[in-house]
Amino acid sequence: MTGVPDPDGPRPYRAGFACFVGRPNAGKSTLTNAIVGTKIAITSNKPQTTRHIIRAVLHRPNSQLVLVDTPGLHRPRTLLGERLNDLVRSTWSEVDVIGLCIPADEPVGRGDRFITGELAELKATVLAVVTKTDLVDKKRLAEQLLAVSELGEFADVVPVSAVSGHQVDTLVDVMTGYLPESPQLYPDDMLTDDPEQVLVAELIREAALEGVRDELPHSIAVVVEEMIPEGQVMKIYADVYVERPSQKAIVIGHRASRLKAVGTTARRQIEELLGTRVYLDLHVRVAKDWQRDPKQLRKLGF
Repeated sequence: MTGVPDPDGPRPYRAGFACFVGRPNAGKSTLTNAIVGTKIAITSNKPQTTRHIIRAVLHRPNSQLVLVDTPGLHRPRTLLGERLNDLVRSTWSEVDVIGLCIPADEPVGRGDRFITGELAELKATVLAVVTKTDLVDKKRLAEQLLAVSELGEFADVVPVSAVSGHQVDTLVDVMTGYLPESPQLYPDDMLTDDPEQVLVAELIREAALEGVRDELPHSIAVVVEEMIPEGQVMKIYADVYVERPSQKAIVIGHRASRLKAVGTTARRQIEELLGTRVYLDLHVRVAKDWQRDPKQLRKLGF
């Protein structure tokens, strides 16, 4: 493998930025979490789950890999969609290594070809990462690896399963091998450079996405208004925004049952993230057609 240094020689310290790209649901965020070994990016079976750029730092004795988790590139239908795509493209132009994620259990499609074409213009080293290998047998995997290698010019093609952990370390070896020689970029104890409020809001949004009908995922946004430490407890006040009163009713549920479930799930995840007990106060608010309204988008952090 060209990018990986000779194990017998002295290994220079390498540090740099990498990101995974691909169609929505290609397993990018799950892979990011598997590599860092903690929950940094939110995952959901709904497309367009990731909305913010989240940087996760993996520390190794002779390297530091900074993984940038981006939204999936898609055909935008709203102003929010256009802004997310701009965010993705600006990130691509700034990283050293890009892993194009293609699921093992789905045929290579138009979206994969479109993204491969976009990546060909960039200066970054591009790898193909065949994800979800735990879902297929060896024959299907071999066919997919062949189809993917014919898609474009890749520095390497690596099959991996974030769920079983198969080849995750190999992928990290390959990616760090292509990073530039560089001093350390972040302090040893830093796992992410994101403010806690962004991560907390993302965990609440993930809980709110679970089990809602298909028309809702894009319509949910979360803003953490306040985080106040009081003794042994962190008090968190957050608003869940939707676009229409009918959606508000869905998120709250019969006798507030849905909202209670969202609060319980989110609180558990947040306590794990912060390492402290959490009191979570959630309110659902309507911001009419916020995905298309520049003023509302700014207010919600886009």
